[in-house]
Amino acid sequence: MRPALDTLWYTHSPVPTGLGIAVESGRLAAAFRPYGTRIQALRESSEREIREAHFDHHLPYSVRHGGNIPAIWAHASGRQTRVIGLSWTDEVQLLVTTNDSPIKTLSDLKNSRFGVPKWANVQIDFARAQAIRGLENALQLVGLAVKDLELVDYPYGGTYSDEPVRHVYGAQISLGDSGVRQRNNELIGLLRGDIDAIFVKGAHGLQLADEFGLRVLIDVGSHPDPLVRANIGTPRTLTVDAQMLDEHFEATVLILETVLRAEQWARSHPQETRAFLARELNTSEYWVANAYGADAHLRLQTNLAEQSISALQDLSAFLLRWQFIPQGIDVQQWVDPRPLARLLRTAGLAI
Repeated sequence: MRPALDTLWYTHSPVPTGLGIAVESGRLAAAFRPYGTRIQALRESSEREIREAHFDHHLPYSVRHGGNIPAIWAHASGRQTRVIGLSWTDEVQLLVTTNDSPIKTLSDLKNSRFGVPKWANVQIDFARAQAIRGLENALQLVGLAVKDLELVDYPYGGTYSDEPVRHVYGAQISLGDSGVRQRNNELIGLLRGDIDAIFVKGAHGLQLADEFGLRVLIDVGSHPDPLVRANIGTPRTLTVDAQMLDEHFEATVLILETVLRAEQWARSHPQETRAFLARELNTSEYWVANAYGADAHLRLQTNLAEQSISALQDLSAFLLRWQFIPQGIDVQQWVDPRPLARLLRTAGLAI
């Protein structure tokens, strides 16, 4: 059955995702072209309300692949969404201090000052949540808890959706009214000596640590326990709204198939994939390889692995305990395995 869908809204975080490759390579548009479906990027919309759907998933007939904390928050807040896939690409998650700091080990963080972002006008402060998650997971390894430190808030005004995403020389970036990207207030506090340590992650975090000569206390993202590594990007959620799934099941299957085929292509094209990820992250291929691994092209695999489901459940419990979400969720009930099961039966795809 052909998907009778006028417009498909899509969004993907600026991180390694199969949907990102499917979109930027033109595969998603090509897959739906025979059916006359328009493919619209919601983060590039001129309307802030539409752009905000990247975080609260309120837009019908939409698909999102990216950080799991906004997706969990939206579901826990009553948005009718379904998880149709989970991808796990490990990334560096660093606790860093200055090179001349007396803090040499994780244990030295006791009674220290740890800087965390605090956004004033956002629905879900995922930046704060990911920092506290990384900190908590690291501290438990040495028998400490967050209460053993002082959290120092670094305020941010505005929202994540104030400005539309734009393509500049192939990279997707969001610029403020001044034409520059948002500065890292916690980093400034650290360099001034007002705090003792901060959390950074991914290619940009690794680049900042190198550029400012910061001392890495731990890379939580390289710990052997997947629950310790579980954070906003591990796993990443591929979600659709329930209306999309109910009314356009075949279209949902086609979205998932396109994502899986893009990932399949990536696994046999390492150089091209690194180049794409560098544009996606607005950085260099060097930092992509160091932040996500030289085998990042092999890690783009969307499935419904039990490890990913368990990690998502553990992360949702953390978000509830820290009051980032209004109620707990049952990840098994949130997941709808039918589109993936259909593909495994009919499309001959290996995952």
